[in-house]
Amino acid sequence: MVLSVAIRQRIINLTKLKNISLKELSRRAGVPYPTLISFMSGANKTMNLSTLYGLCIGLDIDLVDFFDNRLFQDVLDEHEKETK
Repeated sequence: MVLSVAIRQRIINLTKLKNISLKELSRRAGVPYPTLISFMSGANKTMNLSTLYGLCIGLDIDLVDFFDNRLFQDVLDEHEKETK
């Protein structure tokens, strides 16, 4: 899995788990809604770490908890295949 796709999926999973909309997440995180939507729609394939950190604050989780998910193990596995 590509990293940006894994991040998108993790955000989707967490907003469902926390029962909040992307609009509410952007408000809580202090991240402009158009910035979040641009990433979530795939129009923008990258996200600053500071933006992701803000989203974690909005989700009330630590950055380490964000990445502590099987989705990111799949990213590592894919990267390992590319380097072999």
